Amino acid sequence: MDTVELVEAFPLRIPRPTPYLGGLEHGVEPNAKGLFIRPGNRTVYSVHDHTVLVRVTAQSGQAGWGECFGVVAPEIVATIVKELAEPMVVGRHPHQVVEVFDDLYDSLRVRGYFGGFWLDALAGIDQALWDLRGRLLDLPVCHLLGGRRLKQLPAYVSGLPGTDLQARAAVAKDWMERGFSAVKFAGAVAHEGELAEIRAVREAIGPDPQILADFHWRYTGSEAVAIIRSMEPHGLAVAEAPVKPEDVAGLAHVARSVQTPVAAGEELRTVHEYLPRLEARAMSIIQPEMLHTGVTGFHRICLLADAFHCRVMPHATIGIGIGQAASLHVAAAIPNFDMHEFQHTIFHRNLRLVDTDMDCREGHFHLPEGPGLGVTPKPEAFSYMVEPWPPP
Repeated sequence: MDTVELVEAFPLRIPRPTPYLGGLEHGVEPNAKGLFIRPGNRTVYSVHDHTVLVRVTAQSGQAGWGECFGVVAPEIVATIVKELAEPMVVGRHPHQVVEVFDDLYDSLRVRGYFGGFWLDALAGIDQALWDLRGRLLDLPVCHLLGGRRLKQLPAYVSGLPGTDLQARAAVAKDWMERGFSAVKFAGAVAHEGELAEIRAVREAIGPDPQILADFHWRYTGSEAVAIIRSMEPHGLAVAEAPVKPEDVAGLAHVARSVQTPVAAGEELRTVHEYLPRLEARAMSIIQPEMLHTGVTGFHRICLLADAFHCRVMPHATIGIGIGQAASLHVAAAIPNFDMHEFQHTIFHRNLRLVDTDMDCREGHFHLPEGPGLGVTPKPEAFSYMVEPWPPP
């Protein structure tokens, strides 16, 4: 039996000319670690792109790759992989991937870690095991999940970086002219307000394309209802994350009170977090993030949501494409997939660091071909490793 012999973690720091979501607001300065707080949503960001790659190697020498959520402090997740998770994975068989996922989750549940960095580390290991399993069987991961329902997956353009309203609207128009039909703007950097933002974007792109708005958890339920209602005459297609993640009742209030479909879930990691929100009918669209959930968790969440008649619009975070490929494989295999987020300021820029034929163009993601996830890091990816690593 070809069991796991080695689990490795590689934290990466990839410089970028402009921080994610655009330039820093007036008075905002990064700290010594390159981290800063966006005043629009009180959330920490980095001036760099961070991610954590995971390689799981079997005794035969065959390896699988995964990617962990590492937007800030990627060294934390990498240390968890090596110091805590690896001893529990070595010696297991890749075909036990779901069992391994459950065992790792169970191991720290009563220690207080049924979320956060532990689940992010688990997500990368889980992806790598699925990738390894697919490579050993010479099958793509979507086939291991029951079959490939779609060859091309509809995508929406996410994020409108620009110094002012007109510049951001021009970005939206440019992407619609490239064959896309849906765009999302970020409320955290819509400095003139979400209503002004959707008016400008609608004027720029015309009546047909869809406009989604990410409210970045900024409002109370009542505030969100008022803002969303004011935007609905301009064709708001999706209202994402209108209230704080903890406010399940507020989210349900918004969902009941507006005509626009409400979406949520990028910050959630398990079916246990999704279930009360689904039972409360607090959203009609879920947005699972592969780098939080892994393939196993992502797939379970989507099938649970299908029982509640919810659509799936997966979230896409910062990475080099391994987690993106995993997200696309699950999306292609589930019955309730709608559209996938396309982080245009990240995807193609970082895709140069992997070998793959995965692409996003003319409004669609193209699933990578080949066994497993269909993505392998190039040697140059490791030139961005956080130094010194491993720590002394």
